[in-house]
Amino acid sequence: MGASGVVYDARLTTADRLVLQQLSAEITSTSAADDEASLKETISTLKAFNDPKDARFDPMVFTTIENDEIRSSALPGFLKRLFESYVSWGRHIVRVETDVVLLTHLFLYFSTSLPSAILLYFHFTYLHALCHIAMQGFYMGPYTLLKHQHIHGHGVLAKRFGVFDNFFPYVMDLLMGHTWNSYYFHHVKHHHVEGNGPNDLSSTIRYQRDSIRHFALYVGRFLVGVWFELPRYFFRTNKTALGFKCLACELGSYVLILAMYHLVSKPATVFVFVIPLVGMRLALMTGNWAQHAFVDEDEPDSDYRSSVTLVDVASNRLCFNDGYHTSHHLNPLRHWRDHPAAFLQGKHEYARQQALVFHDIDYLMVTIKLLSKDYVHLAKCLVPIGKEQIAMTLEERAAMLRRHTRAFTEEEIRKK
Repeated sequence: MGASGVVYDARLTTADRLVLQQLSAEITSTSAADDEASLKETISTLKAFNDPKDARFDPMVFTTIENDEIRSSALPGFLKRLFESYVSWGRHIVRVETDVVLLTHLFLYFSTSLPSAILLYFHFTYLHALCHIAMQGFYMGPYTLLKHQHIHGHGVLAKRFGVFDNFFPYVMDLLMGHTWNSYYFHHVKHHHVEGNGPNDLSSTIRYQRDSIRHFALYVGRFLVGVWFELPRYFFRTNKTALGFKCLACELGSYVLILAMYHLVSKPATVFVFVIPLVGMRLALMTGNWAQHAFVDEDEPDSDYRSSVTLVDVASNRLCFNDGYHTSHHLNPLRHWRDHPAAFLQGKHEYARQQALVFHDIDYLMVTIKLLSKDYVHLAKCLVPIGKEQIAMTLEERAAMLRRHTRAFTEEEIRKK
């Protein structure tokens, strides 16, 4: 930890480390000119990582290890050559050359998750079932963010592989806890349209975000009613075709799961489909609660003031920069690798808008700390940006965060 109070996890991505170093330097800096020069240099470096024409271009291949670590390791030469060949080949298979890691994950899921699920139906054992669930628990977060890029970018593979690109979600979604196309309908066609506003079915503004009871109501409503409420939303907003598609995909998924349960194998279906479905929906709502827990009462409809940025390992290394949630709301089509540079490019506006940036904490822990009302811990994880936040004491930051979790009344919502 430096003088700024910023903690550097050894597993941070290179991009996140550069972002934190820049923010940390500005907290203790006394020279605005030096800050601007450093900022421009950092942005230039981050952009170079994503530019195939630049010598510093560095596509992500694995989430658990950096490319340079592989190149400088004691691995035999033939394995290093194999690695370089895979990177070179993979760049031409994916739609965006930085995304070799997405290809890696597709290989991983189809070579482990799918065979494991099939085997459970042919030869079920509880030991295998428990191992399968543990594996899926590790996969479900990254798969969801792979899907996130897929639905916003209209695919992740080069267009000549469009048939497989469009097909694989229908194989993998149910195994990973998603009903068919539900993530697309809810996230792209609903959440980004309503933006955590009063008509957003996953909006947090009517809930006290540090209340266990309100959190249970929030999650419970989604678990029980989303299959009905989301199609109804589309019907009410004159998007009839979307409503029927959404309802058909949701009910079709349930019909398949019920058929597998009653006609093939009850225990296998519970572990292959039911537990992942419930777990994924709990995780999605826990994550969304944290992403939109802090809402400024003066401008609750501002993307800067109703969402957060997390610079942490779980969100950004393992889940493809999911921590840059404000950046994503500002531009839903922005590629996941572009978020760190875009964040620093817009840093002055983030500061002017009093946006919230956290580090050394993931969405799950944000929710846990909120529900335990541990605002001091959250304040310690806050990376202050702009003069006003930097000047605050720890207690003032904690009080600010507490204010931003207050539930809005219906009268306040109408006025906003």
